[in-house]
Amino acid sequence: MSVAERSSSTRAGLRLPDWRAFARLPLTLRFGIILVAFWALLALLADVVAPYPPNAHNLSIVLQPPSWEHWLGTDNYGRDVLSRVIHGTRIDLQMGILAVLFPFLLGTTLGAISGYFGGWVDTLMMRLLDVTMAFPFYVLMLAIISILEPGLHSFYIAVTLVGWVSYCRLVRSQVLVLKNSEFVMAARNLGYGHGRIMFRHILPNALVPSIVFSMSDVVIVILAGSAISYLGLGVQPPTAEWGVMIAEGQQFMTTAWWVTTFPGIAIVILALGFSLLADGLGEKLGVRD
Repeated sequence: MSVAERSSSTRAGLRLPDWRAFARLPLTLRFGIILVAFWALLALLADVVAPYPPNAHNLSIVLQPPSWEHWLGTDNYGRDVLSRVIHGTRIDLQMGILAVLFPFLLGTTLGAISGYFGGWVDTLMMRLLDVTMAFPFYVLMLAIISILEPGLHSFYIAVTLVGWVSYCRLVRSQVLVLKNSEFVMAARNLGYGHGRIMFRHILPNALVPSIVFSMSDVVIVILAGSAISYLGLGVQPPTAEWGVMIAEGQQFMTTAWWVTTFPGIAIVILALGFSLLADGLGEKLGVRD
C-alpha cells in the first residue's frame, strides 16, 4: 500500500487527534484540561507510579526530610509522603466528582420541576430553598455529618443535602425563560408530553450554566472535603487523603514541614486545575458570572 493510500485510509477510518482544535481553545481551558488530566492519570496509575505502598510503616525512617530515596520525605510513621500524595489523588478526585454529581442531579431535577410546572410546586420549592440557604454551608454540613457518623459516605450525603440549592436556582431560572420560548410552544402544539418537552427540548438548553458552575463547585467541594477530613469527620486514617495527611502532620510543622506542605500544594494545584477549567469553559460557552 502506498503512502497516499495509507493516508486516505487513515482519513476514512480512524481520525488522528486534531491538536489544532485544542490549540484554538481558550488558554485557561487548555491549562485546566492539562492539570486535571495530569491528576486523573496519576490517580489511575497510582499503583504503578507510587514508589512505595501508601500505608507501609517503617519506624526506622520516621520524619526523614526529602532525599533521593524519599523525594518528599517521610511522615511520623515512616510512610513515604510522595506515595501517600499520589494515592490520595484518588480519594480527593473522587470527592470532587461525586460530591458535585449528586447535588447536580438533585438540584437539576428539582429546579426543572419547579420552573416548568410553577404554581404551588414552585412556591413550595422556593420555601425549601430559602430554609436551606438560611444556614451557612459549612455549619449545616458539619451538623448533618455529626448526626450521621464520620466518613466519606456521610460527607456525600451532607454535600448533597446542602449543595443542591445552587443548581436548583440556576436550572429553575433557565427553565422559566425557556418554557415560554417558541420552540417549546411548537412542541406543545404538536402534542408532545411533558417528559419529552422537558428532557428533549428544555433541559439540553438549560444545563450549560450549571455545567460551567459545577466545574468551579468542584474546587469548593475538594477544599470542603479536605477540611472535613482535617477535622476528623471525613476520610478516616490511615487512608491516604490530603486533608488527613495535613491533620496528621500539623504537630510537626516546625520540625518536619514537608509532611503538611506537599499535601497542601497538591490541594492547591488540583483546585487550580478545576478553577481554570471552569473559567475556560465559561469563556468557550459564553457563560459569565
